[in-house]
Amino acid sequence: MEQLTVIDHPLIEHKLTLMRQKETSTNDFRRLMTEISTLMAYEVLRDIPMHEITIDTPMETTTGRVIDGKKVVIAAVLRAGSQIADGMLTVVPGARIGHIGLYRDPKTQVVVEYYFKMPGDLHERDVVVTDPLLATGHSAVAAVDRLKEYSPRSIKFVCLVASPEGLKILTEAHPDVTIYTAAVDRELNADGYILPGIGDAADRVFGTD
Repeated sequence: MEQLTVIDHPLIEHKLTLMRQKETSTNDFRRLMTEISTLMAYEVLRDIPMHEITIDTPMETTTGRVIDGKKVVIAAVLRAGSQIADGMLTVVPGARIGHIGLYRDPKTQVVVEYYFKMPGDLHERDVVVTDPLLATGHSAVAAVDRLKEYSPRSIKFVCLVASPEGLKILTEAHPDVTIYTAAVDRELNADGYILPGIGDAADRVFGTD
C-alpha cells in the first residue's frame, strides 16, 4: 500500500504497548498519546515546505532554512484527535488548528457531522488530519471529503492504530491521501472496534464511559 507509512520507531512501539494495557490510567494514557504524537510528527512533517532567510550568527551573516508553520493546519477529529494535535504542536507551535466533529448514528451507521471549523485560505495550506483510530474508515473518509471542498494543498491522515478494513476504505476513497500510523492491527470486531486495539480512545483520554 504505497500511501501508507507505518512509523515503527522503538520508542513509539514501547509507548503504544503501554497505552494498550487496560490498567493504564487516564493520566498516563493521555500523556503517552501526546508523546507518541510528538514523535510521529517528525516523520509526518518530513516534507514540510521550507524557505531560506538571512540571519546573523555570532560570527557572520549567513542564510538558513526555516518552515512556515502557519501554512500547516492540524485538523483534529473530535474528540480524541485533539490530543494528537497537542502532541504535534510541540514540534510546530505555529500550526493552525481546525476541528471536525463527527459521530456514527447507532441505528443507520451513517456518519453525521455536527461541527466543522477550519482556518481561512485552506487552499494555501497543508492539512494533517488527526484521529487516534482508523477503524471502519467511514469517519476518516467523511472528514477528508469535507476538507476537499476547500481544496487544500495536501492532506495527510495520522492515527495511532489502523485496521486493515479501515485502510482499505480510506485508500480506495482517497488514493491521494498519505496515511501515517504507529500500527496496523489484526481486524475489526462485530461492533467496529479494532482488535487487539487500545479500546475507545476518547473514553480513555477523557476518563469517560
